[in-house]
Amino acid sequence: MLHDAKDTTKQCPCGAGKPFSFCCEPAISGTKPATTAEALMRSRYTAFALGSVDYLIATTAAENRQPEDALLIAEQMRMTTWTGLKIISTHNGGREDTTGTVEFIAYFDSEGQSAALQERSRFRQEDNRWYYIDGDVEVRRS
Repeated sequence: MLHDAKDTTKQCPCGAGKPFSFCCEPAISGTKPATTAEALMRSRYTAFALGSVDYLIATTAAENRQPEDALLIAEQMRMTTWTGLKIISTHNGGREDTTGTVEFIAYFDSEGQSAALQERSRFRQEDNRWYYIDGDVEVRRS
């Protein structure tokens, strides 16, 4: 379990304003898949913040998974503290859609510097599960 099961008030790192146990935890723990592209994106941000490497790999489109992904993601997690998420826009990505796009800014600290990662991510739904395909990324240092 990713947190103390008795603490239902702990806010989710994704910034949705809900308790973690009712927000991203069900997707990350595997009990309930994300139902929209935005929900998957939020849960992936939370997985980065909490160190859930397996979830990040499992929710990446199969054609974009690489054997070295687990090591690379784990190394990135050791060097990065995620500090906030802002959704800019979504296009499609609803329960009935097969594709969707989410643009967001994720704020982080790394090696003593603050920065922001802005990404326009592409997602696809297969067999009632959403997957991250890829994204156009820009990183800005503060």
